[in-house]
Amino acid sequence: MQLCKLEGLLHELYALEVDYAVDDFLITDAAVASSLDSGGRKIDEKLLIAEADGEADVALYLEQELLERLERRDPLTRLDADNLADFWAALEGVSHFTYYAWNAARDKPVSLFELELQGEVDKFVTTEMLLRAQHGREPSGLHGWLFDAPMLDPTLDDEERARYRRANRYAAKYCRRLAPARDAAADAARQRELRQFYRLSQGSKVAHIDAE
Repeated sequence: MQLCKLEGLLHELYALEVDYAVDDFLITDAAVASSLDSGGRKIDEKLLIAEADGEADVALYLEQELLERLERRDPLTRLDADNLADFWAALEGVSHFTYYAWNAARDKPVSLFELELQGEVDKFVTTEMLLRAQHGREPSGLHGWLFDAPMLDPTLDDEERARYRRANRYAAKYCRRLAPARDAAADAARQRELRQFYRLSQGSKVAHIDAE
């Protein structure tokens, strides 16, 4: 599976113009990732950002073995229980990179909570799209798979754990209320909603979800 195809899915879904390609910022060497994020958690996906003097150095780390598994079992061809977790890991990385790059080009600051919230929404929506396209029907149980009892890394500190749980809770509420795309009119309305939501600030996103 090529990351540029995941990137293309998000660009099309949200009508985005991003001047940077994720492949140009990808690293797969764990030692390099560790050197860029000294003391950071050892995970298979990580967006690395160093900001200073109005500029940013950015890299997306994805574990080489993860990419090799996705190459053997391409979720864009067939998404199933065997490659779902790997698909979500890769998509989350591409989602984080895309959201950061799109906002940075507009001089909009992005919080870690925003990255996690949008990443959870992206996983739900793209998974639903792929399963519908591949199987010809609405997937059952997807909301529960993604949002019920999330498995959190035990090495997270209290602040990180609280941020992940909050992002999961808000994304779950938002995705539960998305209109099902059962016909052309519903699909168009859903698309407008998703594109408008993507462009909101963090405060406006939270207020929008709380107001529903």
